[in-house]
Formats: sequence, structure tokens, C-alpha cells
Amino acid sequence: MAKLDYIGSVVDMVFRALLVLLSIALFGLAQEYAPDVALDHPAIKYFENPVNDVVSKLAKDVESGKVSLEHRGGLSWLPSVLQRLGINLDSQALVFSRTSVQAAKVAPNHPRAIYFADNVAVAFVPGSDEIELAATDPRQGVVFYSLNIKPAEKPAFVRGTICVKCHQGPATSGVPGMFVGSVFPNALGNPAKEGAIITDHRTKFEDRWGGWYVNAKRGQQKDRANAVASNPAEPTELDTEGQQNLTTLIGKFNPEGYLTPISDMISLMTFEHQTQMTNFITRVGWQARITQQEGKTDEFSQAKLEAEIDALVTYMLFIDEEPLPAPVEGVSTFTKTFPQRGPRDHVGRSLRDFDLQKRLFRFPLSYMVYSESFDALPGSVRERIYQRLYDILTGKDTTPKFAKIAQADRQAIIEILRETKPALPAYWRR
Repeated sequence: MAKLDYIGSVVDMVFRALLVLLSIALFGLAQEYAPDVALDHPAIKYFENPVNDVVSKLAKDVESGKVSLEHRGGLSWLPSVLQRLGINLDSQALVFSRTSVQAAKVAPNHPRAIYFADNVAVAFVPGSDEIELAATDPRQGVVFYSLNIKPAEKPAFVRGTICVKCHQGPATSGVPGMFVGSVFPNALGNPAKEGAIITDHRTKFEDRWGGWYVNAKRGQQKDRANAVASNPAEPTELDTEGQQNLTTLIGKFNPEGYLTPISDMISLMTFEHQTQMTNFITRVGWQARITQQEGKTDEFSQAKLEAEIDALVTYMLFIDEEPLPAPVEGVSTFTKTFPQRGPRDHVGRSLRDFDLQKRLFRFPLSYMVYSESFDALPGSVRERIYQRLYDILTGKDTTPKFAKIAQADRQAIIEILRETKPALPAYWRR
């Protein structure tokens, strides 16, 4: 996504503006609304303050000549960019609904590919003019960029400004962020307004993945994936017969032009969790910095911040996670490579280990506790989060909603963090 002056024509500009309004209409009421945080607040200055995310670092290295990117024909810079950003190909998820700035290029037979790592996501549509990137800066949250697909000696990453029109609001906890949407697409991929929602690990499976391709083995849950509403008179009636839990997408689209023909269910479920976890962390950090900058120490302001922390901790512990109705197995190497990317304790346990029998992860605490964004939270807020987690896991906090966490899981999480999380407060090690 690019700056307004980067858009090539008035027609294209109008199209993008209409797309923004469409996205807001589709997703504006998708989840409980959290008021937008002002981008220009002195404590934030989203567009003014310098950023230090992985894309901005790569851009500087390319500009200085320290790093070069390889252009590969129809795939453009994509393979080289993914490699430089440390993004695995097996993270690919394919969305065919026309719900992005690339809508004119997307269709059920021509999906948009999304790849991700813990702190960055890349989107690519064969034949489009640009590669989209979204990277998480530890302080500023998610920052958006575009990369022109044409060959160049030094390809330039352009920071987007219009992106926040869709990527800040109810879908992202009121801060710039990423999200996964589920719609009712018709045969062309155009979404019906009715039933459009934002999804994460709390969403019922029957409401997930409308407009997405999903591969899985042995999953028995019903969802919206792989299907379109072919009857214009019934725009929310998807043709799901024979489309649930496909192990292959052969016949859905031409795999030429894509790095892999797979859209793995486990990868998409992980991305769903990560998008909103990132948004929660960004929001708490921003609200804490604003409260501190404005010198608000009154009881009401502190109570508001505590509510934000409680929402983050609740999500972090998967309290409202929708259980798997049946065991599920991915169809790519993602379930092997993703756990390999994080730390393990002396008996080999990791917060990145999958369960896939009854829930997504083996241990119910988000691996995003290791993220730079979490570590960059204001110290006083990070300490309050650690204290809440410790009180919950040790049973001191008896709030009913946390009672569902099994004792074995509580103990395992404490032990894993003791060995794998640097700068953990001393009281965790008693």
C-alpha cells in the first residue's frame, strides 16, 4: 500500500477511496468497539516518530547497498523479500474475497497470498502493481509499506498513509493493525455486507474464513471456507457441499504464479491469533504512554488502563478460545517449522507447540510474550501484566473466568517462562 501521490491515476485513487468505505462498512461493527487512539497524540505521533521495524531496516539496507533483492519475473521481489524478512513459505494463506486494496485483482480463481512471521506480514497478488507489507514496530505498532513489482536497481519501500483508513478501527482495537475478516463472497469474490466479521481464536468455527481457502486433514468443524454464494437472491447462503476441510485446492485456481498451492488451516489460525494479540499489545502500550504523558494519575484513568490490561491478559491466556470440535491436522510443514522458531525449556517444552486435538496451542499463553512489542511496553505496565499473569497462574487471582485454566497448564507455563523469558521478575523464580 502506498502514499496518495504514489497512486498512478485519478481513477485508481477513486477506486481505492471507495474500497476504504466498503471495508469500513463491512468490518466496522465486526467486534466490540474500542475507541480509536489518536494517531497524532504527542505521546504517539504515528507518522512523525521514527520507526525501527524489520521492513524499515531492510529498506535502509537496500538503499545503502548493503543488501540486494533478486527480481524473479512474475513473482517479482517476493521470494527474495520473504527470505530477507525470515518468513517461511509454509505460512501462506490464500484469500479470494475482494476485501483489500488489491480487490480489483482478486477473485476466487485468483486469490491474494499472505505470508507472515511474528513481526511482519507480506501480501502478494500475481499481476498486481505492488507487494504489500505490514511490519510491527515495537513502539509505533503496525506500519504499512508497498513495494513496486517492477525491476529496479534499488527497489524502494514506500510507507503507506491511506492504509490506516481500513486498518485502524473496530477491527484492530482502535490502533493501526492487521486483522482477518470473514465474509459471504459471491462467485466473483464480492462480499455481502451481512455477516461480515473479524475472526480470531475466540470466533466460532462456523463463522470463520468466509472468502478464504483452507486446507486441513481430519477437521470436522463446519466453516465458511472454500465456498461462494452463487445465488444472488441468497447472498449469505454459501455452496458448502463438498467444500469443507479440503486437503487440496486443485481446480480452485491456477497455482502458477504462487509459491505454493496450499493455504494451511493451522497457519491461518495462528495468524488470526497473532493479529489481535499484536493489536492488544499496541493498544495497551499507546494508552499507557498517553496516560503518562498527560500526567493522569486519577482513579478513573488508572481504572481504564487496568481494563485494557485485563483485556490483554484474558486474550493472552486464551480464556475465550473456541475449542476444536475434532482433532485437526495441517497439510503443510507449518506445524513443524513454526514451533522451531521459539525458545524451549530443558525438557523441550515451548509456548509455540501445537495441540490440535482440542485447542490450537499445547500451553495456553501466547508466544507473543516473547515479542519485541511486549518487551517495549512501558515498564510499569509490563510489570502489572507480569503480576496479573503470576497471580492468575498461581491461583492468587480467583476471578471466575480464569478458573478454566488447568493446574497442569498453570505449572507448565510458569516453568517454561522461568527458563525462556529473559528479565522475568524475580518473584516468578521463587
